[in-house]
Amino acid sequence: MTISRNISVMAQGASTAGILAGGYGGLGTSIAPTTAGNTIFTTDGSTWSSTQKIVRGTSVATTSGTAVDFTSIPSWVKRITLMFTGVSLSGTALPLIQIGAGSITNTGYVGSGANSSAGATAFFNTVNYTTGFGIGQGSSASVAISGAVYLFNQTGNSWIASGTLASTNEAVVRFTAGSITLSGTLDRVRITTSNGTDTFDAGSVNIMYE
Repeated sequence: MTISRNISVMAQGASTAGILAGGYGGLGTSIAPTTAGNTIFTTDGSTWSSTQKIVRGTSVATTSGTAVDFTSIPSWVKRITLMFTGVSLSGTALPLIQIGAGSITNTGYVGSGANSSAGATAFFNTVNYTTGFGIGQGSSASVAISGAVYLFNQTGNSWIASGTLASTNEAVVRFTAGSITLSGTLDRVRITTSNGTDTFDAGSVNIMYE
């Protein structure tokens, strides 16, 4: 009976904006999303605002340099999606993902990258990575890679990675998976190269987080 009554009271007192009125234990004010696709969100449990349900960053061209950084990632983020479109390198290195708290962490990763191919020359090769989350096992120059890698906050400052990408100009699928525990709250992600010297020469990357 108690459960039934509570549900009834909540239904009667619910705000049309999706926030309970103050008389029923809510905020005491009605707050509505100001933009389509937004939701009412709080980062501290007291201040509420209209916030994008999924925040998308600004796409960055990977046409030069050895690294792209996404910084100022909010402390409440629990899942990050990294998107690759036609990313290629000047040499045989592969894209490498690193994360950090205050600065980039480049040691302590536990994970592997793998390549899979079908046909007469089918293969499935793997390699371990300790300096980041490596995408795939091996490559050749000018291979264009597209796909997504997901980072999940498992608990505390512990993060895991999982991703599947394809080489768009060859019949190869590339995988990555691994984990790392940071010394603090994640606030940045870097997409760099596995040898640190090959440079990006085509494509773009972007980030989404929630």
